[in-house]
Amino acid sequence: MKSKFWGAACLLALLGACSSSEEGVAPVNPDVNQDPLPISLNCVTAATRVTDHGYEAQDAIGLYVVNYSGDRPGALQPSGNHVDNMRFTYNSTWTPDEDIYWKDRTTKADFYAYFPYANVTNLNSHAFTVKEDQTTEAAYKQSEYLYGKAAGVSPTADAVRITTNHVLSCVVVNVKAGNGFTDEGLKASDIRVTLNGLKTQALIDLTSGAVSATGDVKPMSPLENGSKLSYKALVVPQTAAADNLFNIRIDGRDYKLKKECTFKSGKRYTVPVTVSKTNSGINVGVGPWEEDNVDYGGTAE
Repeated sequence: MKSKFWGAACLLALLGACSSSEEGVAPVNPDVNQDPLPISLNCVTAATRVTDHGYEAQDAIGLYVVNYSGDRPGALQPSGNHVDNMRFTYNSTWTPDEDIYWKDRTTKADFYAYFPYANVTNLNSHAFTVKEDQTTEAAYKQSEYLYGKAAGVSPTADAVRITTNHVLSCVVVNVKAGNGFTDEGLKASDIRVTLNGLKTQALIDLTSGAVSATGDVKPMSPLENGSKLSYKALVVPQTAAADNLFNIRIDGRDYKLKKECTFKSGKRYTVPVTVSKTNSGINVGVGPWEEDNVDYGGTAE
């Protein structure tokens, strides 16, 4: 009698379970709409780099991702962010060292990217040094620093686009023939350009991209920029003292221009330097910066 009672009870329980499923109250699969959504990246430069083709194979950036709390953005921290300094390497597409995912399918996030990748020990004062000798393309490229942020990005299966901008300044010196010189004569001469009185060490705030110069001043040798009459260097943004900033050596003789200049982050300064012979030596006149239209003319003695 007891066994019949228990058998009936089990049958009723089974029928009840079948009835609930048939009425459309089936349990929700916890994996549906909960599969992790991978984060992919499309990091581009706002302007071309030394090769004029943007990022190159094996270039590596660092990426931080900070989640929103509701509609409020989070603050980038040295650690404990959703993604902490993940290295992405470029080979036609960007590949992370490890797969990373969105928190879920609704939470927005801020993305912070910088180049070149490094072991960051101080988020607000990340140290970087430009090369003093930038006379080779490799050294010039190693002196580049880029930074970008994409804010309020919603979860997506598409690659997140981040535009990285130049943090440093670019100084282009164009040597032009004046009185007593010709372009052909200058091209046949031994010309060496030196930038003096510049700090080569930088402290970069990775939360904002702000940069400041630090350390001692050192002479810098720029890269030949397509011809013997043009040179360029990447410098840390700063104000250079009026003490022989531009030194132009022509066939072993130095001609010095003392002029105070301020270099700002993300700016390129093109300095046309006209070299003219005078009774006392060389007269070097400096035309205006292309960006600010201020006349920085002067005489080098």
